[in-house]
Amino acid sequence: QTDLKIASVGGKDSMSGTFENLDVPPTLVSFAISVAKTDNIISPEFKKAGNKVYLISPEYSKNGLPVAESLKAVFQRVHKLISSKTVISASAPTYGGILADIMKMCFGNRLGFRFSDTIDLKQLISYAYGSIIVESPEKLTDAILLGEVTGEYTLRFKDESVSLTEIQEIYENKLESVFPTKPKTETSEKPQRFEFKNDKLFAAKTKVSRPKMLIPVFPGTNCEYDTMRAAEKAGLETEIFIIKNLNSADVAESITEFAKRIESSQIIFIPGGFSGGDEPDGSGKFITAFFRNPLITEKVRELLKIRDGLMCGICNGFQALIKLGLVPFGDILEADASFPTLTFNTIGRHQSMIVRTVIASNNSPWLMNTNVGNIYSVPISHGEGRFICSDELMSELAANGQIATQYVDLDSEPTYDIRFNPNGSFHAVEGILSPDGRVFGKMGHSERIGDGLYKNVPGNYDIGLFDSAYKYYNI
Repeated sequence: QTDLKIASVGGKDSMSGTFENLDVPPTLVSFAISVAKTDNIISPEFKKAGNKVYLISPEYSKNGLPVAESLKAVFQRVHKLISSKTVISASAPTYGGILADIMKMCFGNRLGFRFSDTIDLKQLISYAYGSIIVESPEKLTDAILLGEVTGEYTLRFKDESVSLTEIQEIYENKLESVFPTKPKTETSEKPQRFEFKNDKLFAAKTKVSRPKMLIPVFPGTNCEYDTMRAAEKAGLETEIFIIKNLNSADVAESITEFAKRIESSQIIFIPGGFSGGDEPDGSGKFITAFFRNPLITEKVRELLKIRDGLMCGICNGFQALIKLGLVPFGDILEADASFPTLTFNTIGRHQSMIVRTVIASNNSPWLMNTNVGNIYSVPISHGEGRFICSDELMSELAANGQIATQYVDLDSEPTYDIRFNPNGSFHAVEGILSPDGRVFGKMGHSERIGDGLYKNVPGNYDIGLFDSAYKYYNI
């Protein structure tokens, strides 16, 4: 801490530990964090075949630990190389040494690597704590040349080579029996690709120069600030309204006040999160109960049916819209067997990743900035996102242009492959619309957009959700 001038934010020490015939050596673990400009943040995967890869190392003491002043010099040098764009990927070797890190740096973009003839195997499998592996299109001095990135997905050491496809499979499947990541799909059929093109220009009857978006925050909601930032950037006015539930009086007060806020708003946006901890046995139930209050139901119907208003729910918000009937039926209804549902992911646990979605229908004010067939990347984070409905309802939704978005693979085709369809959603459905398109529910967090995010996963992330809402009231 003193040498690096970085305060530890936590840690754990264990000076002794024995279990049967196992002895744990004295251990000190520390957690620390620093900050940097997002322009200077790079990721570890190799970027381009032909680039050279170097090891920049500090001096080591007789105990094998990096010397403090030398370590600082390494960090400062690497920082300058990254800031000048001389280094385009970097990784710090940990347990497994240099060889393990090189292997993982190859995985990201499925590039290969050829080690320099001057490197010996012992050096590759030895610990190198404090060293940094860097990739650069330029020649570096005062650094150890480890080798070169190649276009062939193999790892080459002198006259030997091994397929990285095999290594990656072994690496990913080591704990597959304990912690499965590839559940078997329940059907061999391919999801249907839906397309519904609409040339209609959506416009509100009453123009509003700065439409107001009301954002209710329920216990467990965690996406309200992302939503607020994205909406305000698009020109919308926002109000975050906290639903209080400490006692029945608080809930009653929240209902009364929220109903008043709806009257002065043009848009209701239910953000994501885990309302009520997704209990009891299912997500979005507290949100659903709140909106089923007669006063709230009346004001929502007035907003949608009389004032031409908009409504959207993402993730937890989508789950509530489904349970209420606002999607796909466009009204708050009593649930029955005809209702679709969002249930547990086929993998049986929470999923968090970036997926690709295709616009299947632009039949909505929320999607005015998109074209059918456009591909957008979007982060997802949920445990219950699997859309299920009857075949009859699915056909009806498709015919009406209510299937807004679908999960797609790298060939832009709907799929049940869990790498692309994270929940096993029926026909890869990610988002649906009300019949008039003014209510939109989706699982992907389209509000989580901004400069400097997802830098190592290329894609178009801005679906124009909030820009479209603003445009709806101003054309």
